[in-house]
Amino acid sequence: MLRAIAIDDEPIALEVVKSLSAKVPFIDLIATFTNAFEALSFLKNEKPDLIFLDIKMPDITGIDWLKSVTHPPMVIFTTAYSEHAVESFELDAVDYLLKPFSLARFLKAANKAHELHRLKNQPHDNNIIPQSIFIKSGYEQVKIDLGDITYVQSAGNYLHFVLHHQKILSRLTMSEAEEILPAIKFTRIHRSYIVANDKVTKIDKNFVWINNINLPIGAGYSSGTEQIIKI
Repeated sequence: MLRAIAIDDEPIALEVVKSLSAKVPFIDLIATFTNAFEALSFLKNEKPDLIFLDIKMPDITGIDWLKSVTHPPMVIFTTAYSEHAVESFELDAVDYLLKPFSLARFLKAANKAHELHRLKNQPHDNNIIPQSIFIKSGYEQVKIDLGDITYVQSAGNYLHFVLHHQKILSRLTMSEAEEILPAIKFTRIHRSYIVANDKVTKIDKNFVWINNINLPIGAGYSSGTEQIIKI
């Protein structure tokens, strides 16, 4: 269950969020606010999982309000204006709902938040290996099944997650990718490459092979190939 609040200076807009939330079984809308500063006071005592947040408000924008919150929960922006989409996703918003939005669009955003919450709060047990991850790609959080990843390649300030039939570009660092990819299934073989252990078909002194693709083994990373051989 996601404990949520909604902030919007328009009472009618809050009623829409309240009505749609009531139709989603895993959302518990515990409070609504037309005053963003009252919501700040509320957050001092309560820790909701999710905020539905309007952007255009009279005293402070939703974006500036979010920047003022220390360790904010997940946020889904709700607004009638599209020009703030880029900035909102730079703040790691789960989604950006343009008013008026349908139940189907609301449910899509809610499902994304629910899955992110589940992944973030799953037990940290080394014996439990996640089956999927979310990565930020462009303006979206994209779910990737770990079994579809063949390797990850650094490309300047971006990473390519190379899947069976597509590449997904993400503005992550290699260190961040190492953190979210389970070490038992993925090995860094080079400053620019992480491979899926079970996709490796051959290893020699200088290269790791995934079918007909050869990826270089970097200096200082050769010991990692031992883990690949053990699978």
